[in-house]
Amino acid sequence: MLEIDKQSPLPIYYQIEAYLKQQIDDGLLKPGDTLPSEREFSEQFHVSRMTIRQAIMNLVNAGYLSRQKGRGTFVASQKIAMTLSGLTSFSEEIKHRGMRPLSRLLSYEVIPATDRIAQQLSIPNQTPVYEMKRLRLADDHPLALETAYIPVHLLPDLTQDDATGSIYAYAEQHGLRLKNATQTLEARSAGPEEANLLTISPNAPVLLIDQRTYLEDGSMFEYSRSLFRGDSYSFTVAMDRI
Repeated sequence: MLEIDKQSPLPIYYQIEAYLKQQIDDGLLKPGDTLPSEREFSEQFHVSRMTIRQAIMNLVNAGYLSRQKGRGTFVASQKIAMTLSGLTSFSEEIKHRGMRPLSRLLSYEVIPATDRIAQQLSIPNQTPVYEMKRLRLADDHPLALETAYIPVHLLPDLTQDDATGSIYAYAEQHGLRLKNATQTLEARSAGPEEANLLTISPNAPVLLIDQRTYLEDGSMFEYSRSLFRGDSYSFTVAMDRI
């Protein structure tokens, strides 16, 4: 049991944070375990709930804990390690790691390409494109929010049901040959609606990835913007010296 040293130069919240982190690192608290409430921690350590909240939020932001609205605070699962080399779909990556991928379709419509979307896809303004917003899950655990844009003429028969699966696999089944993609990564904080869908705290760290996917003939197939939970993903980049 942690003995709080109120004479220590280390802040009390930091002592509690370090104690909980050590419990996780030592395997005494395991992924998926539910933590006591702030009130219970406050009574256990004889400190204010505000002090407990600071320690908990620091561990949430560091990826050790996750908070789910209405359910409580849990020890976070091991991060999914993604290698940024090779073109694979979300579904393929998740299956490769022995989990069950799922896409929850939040919206699906055909819209005229705005100036920004037309520029990203290298198509004329007002060209019809699919706009699909999906919540991506692994074993029912929300991992990412994705908004994708695909020119309608490339997949004229794409339905809402098709959009709940792997669109890459659907495209290849319909004769398109995907070649490569470019990605731009940016760290940011989750907004209230994004946090609610991803079951994380508002302002929790997320990684924004802009991706442009190309066909074998060099034309654009898809432009997407995805928000990945910072507590669930780590990314490795393979680089060669040039």
